[in-house]
Amino acid sequence: MGSHQQEPWMLENGTLKGLSKEMRHGRRTAHNMSSSSLRKKSDITLVSKVRCALLRNFLVNIQEVILGTKLSILFPAIPAAIIAECYGFGRSWVFVLSLLGLTPLAERVSFLTEQVAYYTGPTVGGLLNATCGNVTELIIAIFALSTNKIAVVKYSLLGSILSNLLLVLGTSLFCGGIANLRLEQKYDRRQADVNSLMLLLALLCHLLPMLFRFSAPSAALTAESSLNLSRASSIVMMLAYLAYLVFQLWTHRQLFEAEDEDEDCNNASEEQAVIGFWSGFAWLVGMTVFIALLSEYVVDTIEDASDSWGLSVSFLSIILLPIVGNAAEHAGAIIFAFKNKLDISLGVALGSATQIGMFVVPLCVIVSWIMGVKMDLNFNLLETGSLALAIIATSFTLQDGTSHYMKGLILLLCYIVIGACFFVQRTPFNQADVTNMTLKSATAAVSSA
Repeated sequence: MGSHQQEPWMLENGTLKGLSKEMRHGRRTAHNMSSSSLRKKSDITLVSKVRCALLRNFLVNIQEVILGTKLSILFPAIPAAIIAECYGFGRSWVFVLSLLGLTPLAERVSFLTEQVAYYTGPTVGGLLNATCGNVTELIIAIFALSTNKIAVVKYSLLGSILSNLLLVLGTSLFCGGIANLRLEQKYDRRQADVNSLMLLLALLCHLLPMLFRFSAPSAALTAESSLNLSRASSIVMMLAYLAYLVFQLWTHRQLFEAEDEDEDCNNASEEQAVIGFWSGFAWLVGMTVFIALLSEYVVDTIEDASDSWGLSVSFLSIILLPIVGNAAEHAGAIIFAFKNKLDISLGVALGSATQIGMFVVPLCVIVSWIMGVKMDLNFNLLETGSLALAIIATSFTLQDGTSHYMKGLILLLCYIVIGACFFVQRTPFNQADVTNMTLKSATAAVSSA
């Protein structure tokens, strides 16, 4: 990897323009460090012998972007999903292949975002990470909104939060506790406190529209008010997330920076950009296009997969989609927990949950408002109750700044119970969009009056 600095063709302009001192010395976010755990070191010895500079640069990009991850074995699922869709294969096969194809794409977007950040500096890189960190969930949500599948949007976003708080964090604490039985596991609880407060604010914004619905004799009487409250709450949540970014990237940046102290010497050679800025940007756009395509396939085929497998749409959206879509990020968090680096694991799990709850969810409400789709923050009683218990359980788990395997086990058991609840749930998909039907009936009642 050290030869990358000596080869100007690898960086297109021969310099590491914009590479800040902090980035050179390994001061990176937990999200980036978690993603890097699944990357493979590339040997450019053979590629460097190619005489044609253009071909050499192209081969290096292929080696670093496509083959530079341990998940590269899943890339064939992308063309397989496209072929299955074009030639009319089973819809459930299209669903499975699309999910598998999204897994390496999500990890590569994180890698490419980090590569672009080497040239733009840590602040712009942090903003890129804040917007691209959950691009898969956001794109799936937008496609679902475009086809008026509000239930899929709510279920998938709720599932992402639950999987981060209970599955990822629980597995990390459990595995870290088992692997370090004789060591006292500690972490900086200040970051956990900030994320817990943000999640509690998100919970309040979800609770109020639901309570609004139960505060009147008829849901139709409060449907329009609940929708307006949701839109106002979404704007407040976006403003709170903006303040959170200022807090994270400027005023209290030291709380969110992760350092891998035991591997500083190794990281010194690895903390270099391996592709150029414009190459990284072009790859990032290309990966986003494929994520959008596969996300469209997932949204279009999820009902067919549900019918074929006999599983509810809520179970597929809340349990299966988040696990497969964020497998790379989740695996990285667990790997660092094994190394007794809980600050990184917590940064991944809590940071991702906060980003979805305080940015992606309200953004979907605002986007649906622009699209003329009536999506609110009322996730219904069962879903909101599960979210509340997950946030409260996580907050209690992280309150003392120490960890052991029992805490992780409890969070995992909570996730299993919630998963079992949605597994046995058999609510018809068409009945899930309660808000739309309620709003229509309320409008009709007002018109007749």
